[in-house]
This record gives sequence, C-alpha cells and structure tokens, in this order.
Amino acid sequence: MSALWLSIFILLLAACALVLTSGWRSGKDTSTQRDQLNKTFYRQRLNELDEDEQQGVVAEKQEMIIELQQTLLTDIPQQQTVTRRHSGRWVLWPGLIILVLVTLGMYLKTGGLAQVLAWDQINAQYPKLRAQLMNPQDKALNVQELEEFEVGLRTSLQSHPDNINDWAMLGRLGMVLNNTPLSSQAFQRALKLAPDNNELKLDYASVLVRSQDPQDNRQAQVMLSTMLTAEPNNLRILSLLAAVNYTQQNYDTAIGYWQKMLPLLPANSKEANAVEQGIELARTNAGQQSSKLTLNVAIAPTAEKMLTPNGILYISVTDGVSPVPVAVKRIPLSHFPLTVTLDDSNAMVQERLLSAQHNIQVRVRISRDGSADPQSGDWYGQTGKLPYNGHQTVAVEINQQQP
Repeated sequence: MSALWLSIFILLLAACALVLTSGWRSGKDTSTQRDQLNKTFYRQRLNELDEDEQQGVVAEKQEMIIELQQTLLTDIPQQQTVTRRHSGRWVLWPGLIILVLVTLGMYLKTGGLAQVLAWDQINAQYPKLRAQLMNPQDKALNVQELEEFEVGLRTSLQSHPDNINDWAMLGRLGMVLNNTPLSSQAFQRALKLAPDNNELKLDYASVLVRSQDPQDNRQAQVMLSTMLTAEPNNLRILSLLAAVNYTQQNYDTAIGYWQKMLPLLPANSKEANAVEQGIELARTNAGQQSSKLTLNVAIAPTAEKMLTPNGILYISVTDGVSPVPVAVKRIPLSHFPLTVTLDDSNAMVQERLLSAQHNIQVRVRISRDGSADPQSGDWYGQTGKLPYNGHQTVAVEINQQQP
C-alpha cells in the first residue's frame, strides 16, 4: 500500500515539475542574430566579387555592389523595443492544483481504492483467521470469513509459492466454497511440488469428479484407475471411481465399485447404508430396479360418509425414523377399497429411494380441499413401522381424523 502511494506521489511531482518548467521558459530575441548573419553574408559576397573581377568574370562590379547593398538594406530587421514578458508565476499554481485534484479524482473513481483498502484489511486479519481455522476448539469460520481467509491465503502464496501445505489448503478451501476452478488450479500447483503425493492426487481427483466438464471426469477416471492398481482396497479410490462412473452414466461399472466397497465397511454403518442407496439408485437409473410396494387401502364407514367429490388421496412412505418421505403419491378419490403401487419413480429425492429401505411406515390421508398440508378434520390411516424386503403388500385403513 505504501509503495502504491509513493508511486502516485512521484508521478504527480514529476508532472508538476514539467508544468512549472514549461511555464518559466522565456522567448529569445532573434533579430540581433539575423542582422549579424546578413553582415557576414555581405562581406563574403564582396570578397567573391573581388575574386571574380581579378579573374575577368565580372565587368560591372560597382553596379553589383550597389544591388547587394540594397538587398542588405531591405533585409535589415526593423528596430523595435524588446520587452520581456514577466508573467506572474503565481498563475501556474491553480493549474497545479487542478492537475492534482483531477489525478486523485480519477484514481478514486477508477483505481479501485475501496477494493485495495478492503484487501489491505483482509491481509491484516489473515493471521487471526488462520489461527481460528487451525484451532479445532475455536468457533468455525462462516462463509464470509472463509472467503476472506481465501484472499489472505492467496496473497500469502504470492510470497511463498513453494508452500505445498498452503496450496493443498487452498484447494480444499475451494471445494468448501464450491469454487472448482480455484481448487483445480491449487491442487495442480501442489502436485507440481509433490507429484508422488497420493493424498493430493485423491483430492485433485475429487475436484475433477465434481466438475461439470466431461474431460475432467475422464481425467479423474484415468488417474483413479491407475491408483487402484496399487491400492485395490482403498475405499476412497473405489468411492470416487463409483461416483465418476455414475456421473458418466456407466451404472453397471459404478455398481461394481460400490459392491467391492460393501465387504470393506462395517455392516449397518452409515457408510454401508449410503453405498447400498447408491447401488439402488444406479439400478433404478439403469432400468434394473423391480422393487415395488403394493398398498391395499380401505376406509372406515364413518370416514367414507364424509368424502367430498373434490377430495385428493395423499400417500406417503417414510423409513419409520425420519418424517421426510422416501416416496409419495397423489391420486384423485375413487371407490374403496383400492390398490396402489409405489416404486422408486415416486421418490421425493433421488438420494433416498424406496428400494433402499429396510423398514417402512405408510400414511394415507384424504384432503377434502386438495391441500397438500394436513388440515383439521382430514381423515387418515397409518401403519406402524414394518420391515420391507423390496416386494411387499401392505394393508392400511383410513379410520382416524386429524384433530
């Protein structure tokens, strides 16, 4: 910052000096020089006439002398009083003031002073933010603080370009901030410094897998396949290979990698359940999923008497733990009893499929006005938590009223 202001000051000083120097120049009187030149020319011409007369070239020397004198007289500058103008030098100062004001005004408008000041402030806060980030007992940085830390970290790397750990940190920070280009560039710089570091390779591959560019996905696949040869049971490599093949719609290949992971994971763990859901999702997208749930829906006589012509039947299936449905269906009212089938096409989100559930709970509600939100007076029926094997028929009766 001080270097910037010093440069501005030096440039302004040079401009001011140029203005003052040009203003103090005075015009020179050239009439005396012209008269002296004419006299010299006259004498030189007389000498030439003498030589020509001696050689017999000139016959009328006197007439030529008279003509030369007349020419000289017509070229004599008129005598005039030369007065030097001594303008007050104080008139230059308003110009200097205007120069300084215009220069500073243009810089304030277009020079990004606010951004420079903000950058300077971020650099001042960078050590504190770094200490807070590195301390697991301290408060986690919010998104704005992470963005400010990123600016400070990039500035620090300008002075220490060989710091592998900071390049890796910048790459992971870019992943947190969903800045794929930043992460990619940071990991590339880190790998130039440590080309054999497998952790850096896996981090870089994670960025390439997330990329929307198919070329990045293919590059990740090549990198991970090479690494898998050396570490065939590396869960992170298998997981990334499954993810990149799923992104490229190679569902069978993705399923194969996920199936290799299952024996390496603790049974019924969160990781194992996530892998099983990935397998079911891939099977669904590949058209291989035959899992379905058949519901036989009945209604109590008391509830049936209160049906309206515009009513809507809402069916939701949960896992019996979370209230968020894994499958939903909306159909107009018809005659009861009725049979309804649900499968993965009725999933609320593709990450939570009906076919991936081991337990289910079914709720059926009649909305008298068609509203998706439960209303007081709506009739509904609900099962308890039931085991689910992927091909099942469940009976549910609508016999309760919403308070």
